[in-house]
Amino acid sequence: MASIYNLLFEFSSASDIASAHLTRLTNLLNTSSKGHYDRDTAIRFREAARISIGSHMPAKSLELKHTIRLIRELDFEISEIESEIKFIMNEINSPILSIPGINYRMGAMIIAEIGDFNRFDSPDKILAFAGLSPSTYQSGQLESSHSHMEKRGSRYLRYALFNATKFVCHWDPTFAAYLEKKRSEGKHYNIAVSHAAKKLVRVIYQLQKSGQSYIKAA
Repeated sequence: MASIYNLLFEFSSASDIASAHLTRLTNLLNTSSKGHYDRDTAIRFREAARISIGSHMPAKSLELKHTIRLIRELDFEISEIESEIKFIMNEINSPILSIPGINYRMGAMIIAEIGDFNRFDSPDKILAFAGLSPSTYQSGQLESSHSHMEKRGSRYLRYALFNATKFVCHWDPTFAAYLEKKRSEGKHYNIAVSHAAKKLVRVIYQLQKSGQSYIKAA
């Protein structure tokens, strides 16, 4: 995206690209894309612009430049915040980051929402706080495999745990096997993930209490 933003910021209309000097256009694309876009790409861009039916509107070109400038400012702020999150998480040195699939951002959300783990005397209390227990519909002896998630509890913690679980199930073989087991039982994907999330919360709780790192299965 950086190369496209730079292109549109420098040449904010099809007519600007069409009339651009090839050397200037090539250098801009090559530098912005770190060598990914070459002279041939610049030629294709310019030729495409020359047959474009788009009209040149100075007001829209100005709006486009301002939008790109705003995106860049927001990207910088996001990068600054994420760097601070990483610094804080490294200081905390939480064992949660040793779990495959949990990065600084998601780990920080989980830690921030749970807060002091001593407030919870069991992982089930954290699950209740997150509202991760699925509500079920029963008819006689049958229980629905397409139950929806309850909306109580911390929606931010629920979001963080649910999405972190997806990544953990992708990167960790133990959780991947557990998710597959629940799916083979006929459970809807989201319900299977919620079961894996419960398992993840128990692992997180144990790691935080013991201070030990996660041991990945061979």
